[in-house]
Amino acid sequence: MKLVFFGTPDFAVPSLERLLAEPNFEVLAVVTQPDKPRGRGKALIPSPVKAVGIAAGLPCWQPRRIKKDRATLAQLQAYGADAFVVVAYGQILSAEILAMPRLGCINGHGSLLPAYRGAAPIQWSLYHGETVTGMTTMLMDVGMDTGPMLLKSTLPIGLLDHAQTVGEGLARQCGDLLVETLSALDQGTVEPVAQDPEQASYAPLIEKSDYRVDWQRGAIALHNQIRGFYPHCQGEFRGNPLKILTTIPLVADVLPQLPAPLQTLAPQWQDLPIAEPGTVVQILKKSGPVVQTGEGLLLLTQVQPPGKRPQSGSDFANGMRLGVGDRFV
Repeated sequence: MKLVFFGTPDFAVPSLERLLAEPNFEVLAVVTQPDKPRGRGKALIPSPVKAVGIAAGLPCWQPRRIKKDRATLAQLQAYGADAFVVVAYGQILSAEILAMPRLGCINGHGSLLPAYRGAAPIQWSLYHGETVTGMTTMLMDVGMDTGPMLLKSTLPIGLLDHAQTVGEGLARQCGDLLVETLSALDQGTVEPVAQDPEQASYAPLIEKSDYRVDWQRGAIALHNQIRGFYPHCQGEFRGNPLKILTTIPLVADVLPQLPAPLQTLAPQWQDLPIAEPGTVVQILKKSGPVVQTGEGLLLLTQVQPPGKRPQSGSDFANGMRLGVGDRFV
């Protein structure tokens, strides 16, 4: 099978590598987003997918607006590909592009469609406290993740998983699922299934305001926000911004899912008097500060002060000499 791969971030890399390793497939070229300036020197840095494509000796196309780039469109048509494979590319494909390959354009999407259509399915599934997610392959149409579904794989979400760990798991699944999907399409052994719009939900682009920690919210809700938008959620401590990277909700409902040492210490935190949200009510040795929320307690296990590297909650508590009664805002 002759393929053209469309993708940009790290999430798409395992899929491209898996297709390159498959002897029955030939990846003709890569289409990815333009290089972006990064760092103090604003040097142009290629996308992770472009880096893999270059290493494999593939042509790499980087149109700013693929719908309008006639040179790229002409080359895509000339490839005569059996399928275009799309994983987190970052641009909408036009009807003209979708009609080019013999088998169509196949997308690997990081949710169990029709749930969490859109740009950030992994993040929003964690935010909403889902316990299972997965990958879906589908035949693309002109809508936003609305095309008929082909195959699915599932991935359980643990209480302490966050966007990076779940993303890495789904990225590994995606490559294998794409190989299975493409082979089945070529052999005519998979039947596309229309999505039920009644079951659809959406995962929109994340706004900066979504990162703000509000201690009035409950411990479970805050934990899901912080792990869903990892590593960007931010509060304030002693007048300075503070990134909250990882947490553990100390709530009876999730007690069986907590690490064994915290289960053993449950009597300590279960009997603490309720304080104002954001208040440190206990310092757990070798774990970190326990903070009162609007409902339940939240253990801060990793934070990042401005200008510093991430550090454990315990190191932060020791370094800042935290005590009971200190407040996070």
